Amino acid sequence: MSKTFNRRFPSFAAHVVATVICTAACLPPLAAAAAEPGPPAAPAGTLSSALSSLEREFLSPPVQVTIGMPKAGEGYFSPDARRICYQAVPADYPFYQIFVQSFDPAAPRPTTPSRISTGRGRTTCSWFSPDGARLLFASSHLDPHLDATEAAARALAEEDRKTGRRRRYQWDFDPHSDIFVASLEPGAGEGGRLVQLTHEPGYDAECSYSPDGSQILFVSDRDGDPDVYVMDADGRNVRQLTNAPGYDGGPFFSPDGRWIAYRTDRLEKDMLQIHVMKADGSGDVAITSGQGVRWAPYWHPTKPWMIWTGADHSDPTKRPNYDLWIAAYAVDGADATNTGGFRCGPPLRITDHEGADVLPAFSPDGTLLMWTASRGGDGGGRSASSQLWVSRIDATAIGAAMAPVGETVQGAVKP
Repeated sequence: MSKTFNRRFPSFAAHVVATVICTAACLPPLAAAAAEPGPPAAPAGTLSSALSSLEREFLSPPVQVTIGMPKAGEGYFSPDARRICYQAVPADYPFYQIFVQSFDPAAPRPTTPSRISTGRGRTTCSWFSPDGARLLFASSHLDPHLDATEAAARALAEEDRKTGRRRRYQWDFDPHSDIFVASLEPGAGEGGRLVQLTHEPGYDAECSYSPDGSQILFVSDRDGDPDVYVMDADGRNVRQLTNAPGYDGGPFFSPDGRWIAYRTDRLEKDMLQIHVMKADGSGDVAITSGQGVRWAPYWHPTKPWMIWTGADHSDPTKRPNYDLWIAAYAVDGADATNTGGFRCGPPLRITDHEGADVLPAFSPDGTLLMWTASRGGDGGGRSASSQLWVSRIDATAIGAAMAPVGETVQGAVKP
């Protein structure tokens, strides 16, 4: 089946069913952050984006770190921040493939990527294992009708090229998608040494490791609609965590492993909102609601903050713009038995570019932010190709501007 998002969703390059987790081991108590330096200028010789007055408060000039492919996005850091993984559409193939490239946290810039997926099928949702030796991702390269699938995609692209048509963004829930883990050891080769972890008919994707690497969160429609599941890292002991009508997806563990953040459209089709539940699926709470779309939440690794992508859809006469929002959270009564309630404060907007800013991910130490953006070299965005951009955050400025967590769950925050 496929999910076609209506005009309330932008036609950005990275798909809206990304999954992420953080790799830090624990969360500190909610407290004032220590003074940290503000964001420096972009390294010389890199392609950077102009910043608005709002963005300059919180970010250094973003540096583009992917180049050479028509579209790239949904990028995440390795545990040591010396590599990034992401998905990109090669110039000669219609579907996203998975790539890894080296990364210098002190001077982010484009480097030469290495393809990790097989080079065929739809791929998505890559994530490093906590030891950095393996890469998790979903792929449909075992589709028994892959030749026909590729031919249909190429024919559609050629038709659009001739007519100039721009189709609404669509992410296909490919029924042949399964979850694989690839070795990143030297000599593994492109698409080599893959281990298949799921074998059920239907869509299995949107996967991420727990902080200790013992479990994998993923999304499957094996029971009729997409729900959140968890399994052991070897693919065994599969358990279903959500079972509400509609789409539940993009799950990932908190840095301490006690909570799972995910997105759902169970209240209104395609209108994604962010939820948090305990690691066993209990204690579910809505973090956002209202006339908007909020998705791709990501935990900060060292501070009680959560960042996400959001857009306001309350005015049908205006084109929603997707930007990055960050909020503080608190857990009441949390202890070793994993009890307590989750509360989130009002969000702070940190981007307002005219292009889409989506799929944010912090570096393991929390100092860098990487996201998918259609910014272009001159700061323009509507027609620019979606690529990965990296900026250093000013945590002191963000902490000072962020509203505190209230006494009750903020169920109607915007966006």
